Amino acid sequence: MDARLILALLLWLPLAAAGFDHQAWDALLKKHVVLVDGGKASQVRYAGMASDRAALKGYLDSLSQVREKDFEGWSRQEQMAFLINAYNAFTVEKVLARYPDIRSIWDFGKLFGNPFKDEFFVLLGQRRSLDWIEHETLRKRYRDPRIHYGVNCASVGCPMLREEAYVPSRLEAQLDEQARRFLSDRSRNRLRDGRLEVSRIFDWYKEDFEPREAYLARYADSLSDDQKGREEIARGKIVLRFLDYDWSLNDARR
Repeated sequence: MDARLILALLLWLPLAAAGFDHQAWDALLKKHVVLVDGGKASQVRYAGMASDRAALKGYLDSLSQVREKDFEGWSRQEQMAFLINAYNAFTVEKVLARYPDIRSIWDFGKLFGNPFKDEFFVLLGQRRSLDWIEHETLRKRYRDPRIHYGVNCASVGCPMLREEAYVPSRLEAQLDEQARRFLSDRSRNRLRDGRLEVSRIFDWYKEDFEPREAYLARYADSLSDDQKGREEIARGKIVLRFLDYDWSLNDARR
């Protein structure tokens, strides 16, 4: 074999083994995501993202260049990290299309211009939508309820946008932490007057968490601030109430 070909293969192999490089997205998140409420929630400096839009577009272009056959050769963790990061990055790009004249992602429209159904980007060789990533691929293919804590819909009521990119080597720990953060946020999940008041996510996607009471019982330590409440939740017999969802933009300027 030609020496130059051997050298090219040796240089290519580490890149192929690494899957996909999310460093550009990681840098943007570390620069423009602000942790609030002790790290249980976050806000986004969309004005800053807008100033770094060229870097964002470069990352999005790199996502769009990935071929489906290459994606299929990655590990489960590499695929999930890729898709969650893609969802979050394309959501930010969608917001920037109207920023600063936007108060909610639903300003794009619910029937016409629906931001989640609009096929406004290319991924794995085809025009795709945010719903395709979340509902048709992530939820159906990987069946991990923690996906809901990873994807961010640019809204205050949504589980926070993480302040770093998801990476295959730490994906399990990152999703576990996202779950604890969200369920510890008393503005969205809390025990009150003998009832467990939780995010509407647990109603909309109840099939992902069934049996819900047993699922939430696993997070009793996060859902209550006192031992008695934790014991009550851990028994799995608690009455659930679903809170209203805040669709206002998770903008640091708010």
